[in-house]
Amino acid sequence: MVEIMWHLTGYWTSLTILLVLCLFLRPPGSHASVSYKPNIVLILADDLGIGDVGCYGNDTIRTPNIDRLAKEGVKLTQHIAAAPLCTPSRAAFLTGRYPIRSGKWHQGVNCESRNDYCHHPLNHGFDYFYGMPFSLMNDCQITQPPEKDRVLRTKFWLYTQTIGLAVLTLAIARLTGLVSVTWKIITCFAWFGFLFFASWFSSYGFIRYWDCIMMRNHEITEQPMVVERTTSLILREAISFIERNKHGPFLLFVSFLHVHTPLITTELFLGKSRHGLYGDNVEEMDWMVGRVLDAIDKKGLKNTTLTYFASDHGGFLEAQEGKAQLGGWNGIYKGGKGMGGWEGGIRVPGIFRWPGVLPADTVIDEPTSLMDIYPTVAYLAGGIVPQDRVIDGRNLMPLLQGSIQHSEHEFLFHYCGMYLHAVRWHQKDSGALWKAHYVTPIFQPEGAGACYGRRVCPCFGEGVTHHNPPLLFDLSRDCSEAKPLSSPTEPLFDTVISRIERAVQEHRQTLTPVPQQLSLYNIMWKPWLQPCCGTFPFCWCDKEGDSAHPAL
Repeated sequence: MVEIMWHLTGYWTSLTILLVLCLFLRPPGSHASVSYKPNIVLILADDLGIGDVGCYGNDTIRTPNIDRLAKEGVKLTQHIAAAPLCTPSRAAFLTGRYPIRSGKWHQGVNCESRNDYCHHPLNHGFDYFYGMPFSLMNDCQITQPPEKDRVLRTKFWLYTQTIGLAVLTLAIARLTGLVSVTWKIITCFAWFGFLFFASWFSSYGFIRYWDCIMMRNHEITEQPMVVERTTSLILREAISFIERNKHGPFLLFVSFLHVHTPLITTELFLGKSRHGLYGDNVEEMDWMVGRVLDAIDKKGLKNTTLTYFASDHGGFLEAQEGKAQLGGWNGIYKGGKGMGGWEGGIRVPGIFRWPGVLPADTVIDEPTSLMDIYPTVAYLAGGIVPQDRVIDGRNLMPLLQGSIQHSEHEFLFHYCGMYLHAVRWHQKDSGALWKAHYVTPIFQPEGAGACYGRRVCPCFGEGVTHHNPPLLFDLSRDCSEAKPLSSPTEPLFDTVISRIERAVQEHRQTLTPVPQQLSLYNIMWKPWLQPCCGTFPFCWCDKEGDSAHPAL
């Protein structure tokens, strides 16, 4: 059984490689060190900073359940997301490939009609789905200010008001005889203003109804979703799935809404942490992890289940409301969400537990990637990864079990959108971990450590700085990326840069053009593709009622 329960910040992607490969047989000659297929539980947090977790150094936010997972398993200290934003990172997580190889992000649920479900998880290898298929944003919570395309929406309001004021001025001038323009022209101008307003407000004015929905398989269960009970609904589904499939083997992917803004937190945890609403949300997420682990343990599945926990990228530094910090902390690492090169945007928690198979209370400092999860899961399930395309991830089991001492990743390429920002080189023979930055964001204000003036750092344009020669750091000596090296300070500077640039050229030769899905047409709202519980445009339903509370 393969179940997916998640929200995908961004939209479901049209990617053909999914964990359905668990159904394939292991090929002859593969080095199986496990005599049976385990249950696999993948837990992915959203926007969680590596510095928010106790076992990674935080001593003020309580995360006892995640810490227990690390104590009973393997903790990765250099676990790297393939992108600093939710959707491309998750695309890489699900495919084992750099997101630039796919290009297909933010596509929605449907392709040609409202009910074709071409991008739905059930069409891509999963047997069961419960969750939020679209972006979680402030618009989903009535008490929060609008978030989606906030700047564009403000411009549209301004244009609408300008047109309305012009029509009113013309009408008054016509009535007072100041101008001789005909009423027909004024009426046409008024109709133009109304149609312009209707064209954008039909999308942005009802985002809570269009985007904030919950689905079970193909059925919409809430439109709009009731955010106050989403936590308990997701927990209920996860625990129920484990109980129904205790005879396994099964794969369960639980993708939390936590700790993405608007930080949906139940009353049980409000005001309980030392770090405001964000800390409350992190501690509630940890409690949810504990509930999932308890369900596994109570059914006697602990020793036959591989459990994995991670975040899709680093904490969101720019998420603030007044003086309150609503985003995560990335510890000693520079940067955060949206920053493709700096460690704070891509270095995330990564923990595996499998008692009796993986060593307990173990720390691995080698470079690993979220892209590694796909080939690892395929291997454990007796499958093989596709042979007709490049798979950038590596099976982690030899490293996790200690049969090899070094990661199979020599180079990792760090993209921001389509743009290569940095490259790390794991020089295994010397122990050095070089990282070259070709592009870095310009922080606002200068030296602030984030792009507070923009809310999120750009990947290109006037908001970035290009470096030639690139900035070079040795993360084994300077993991905070505080002191860039140069030819005078590092004798190997030219040699290292030359080797990294050769690796970049070799990497680019493996890339093939793919359709980019971030065009205006592809990301604009299309009424004919809108999932609707009811008769469009009267989309409303609540099929959950008060059934969520028993999970709490």
